[in-house]
Amino acid sequence: MRRRILAARRAMPEAERAAAGPALRDALAEVPLLTTGGTVALYYSVGTEPDTRKLLAALWKHGTYVLLPVLLPGGELDWAAYEGPDSLAPAGRGLVEPLGRRYGTDALRRAAAVLCPALAVDGAGRRLGRGAGCYDRALAHVGPHTLTLAVIYDTELVAEVPAEPHDRAVDGVVTPGRGLLRF
Repeated sequence: MRRRILAARRAMPEAERAAAGPALRDALAEVPLLTTGGTVALYYSVGTEPDTRKLLAALWKHGTYVLLPVLLPGGELDWAAYEGPDSLAPAGRGLVEPLGRRYGTDALRRAAAVLCPALAVDGAGRRLGRGAGCYDRALAHVGPHTLTLAVIYDTELVAEVPAEPHDRAVDGVVTPGRGLLRF
């Protein structure tokens, strides 16, 4: 399933991928939970992932406190504040990470929302990641009232995603064409 979805992403026309960023930004720009001054954990998209960079810029300009992940050697995610485009640097595996103060792996306990990457999600909120388990471990730290959303393309909302006991479900998805869908 991972190989098939990654191949479909690579085959997607560049114009369709480019349109995803503004559509995702627009779908979430008016969600009060994301724009009322709370903390939002987001990721900086790379490669063929749905573009989160426009959403990141919009939330930051709106005054939302945005945390971005920092991949630790053991596969856990630490979190640091996004403080503008100059606060980012290339990291291993083609990732981009914030340079600022780190808040620890449990920083998500205080987040109002967490937007995480996925390759596919089903209607029960089960998400298929890249297989390393980084976000499953990170989602174990969210607070009881934290909204968790996966960012995917429209075609990646599927009937069923294989899951294991350690996998963490999300509360919903955001897609370029459908916007915010909560389960």
